[in-house]
Amino acid sequence: MTRNQDIEAFEGVRTLRSGRVVPAEWNELSRRVIGAAMRVHTELGPGLPEKLYENALVLECARSGVVANRQVVVPVAYGQESIGEVRLDLVVEGVLVVELKAVESIADLHLAQLVSYLRAGKFPLGLLINFNVPHLRDGLYRRLNAEALPP
Repeated sequence: MTRNQDIEAFEGVRTLRSGRVVPAEWNELSRRVIGAAMRVHTELGPGLPEKLYENALVLECARSGVVANRQVVVPVAYGQESIGEVRLDLVVEGVLVVELKAVESIADLHLAQLVSYLRAGKFPLGLLINFNVPHLRDGLYRRLNAEALPP
């Protein structure tokens, strides 16, 4: 298994390098956020600006009892030196990064961006949600940072 496959491992799958597993409560959290995103997409549909989906998703998460912080600033280091910061669309319950898009199609670069955010903030789990699709299931992507999973 390559490093990329470790990153792309899905629910409960052990990574060969670390032998770590995504805790069940984190899988449930990602399911709850996906459910909230589906409710938002059902009501708003595709074609709106990303910021509107962000606003609606935060409201829907709050209604579901999920704490989602928006526009979270995370420092980026190169070695031991700080080189700047990135702003994450949402951080849910301190463990799940949610990157929102409203684009025609998801490029590999969008997925690489999510993985970079996970590494920069040492977050274990990330979702990329593209609202600009007819069916939201076609706009959902999940990535893991195996290095940030619990032992």
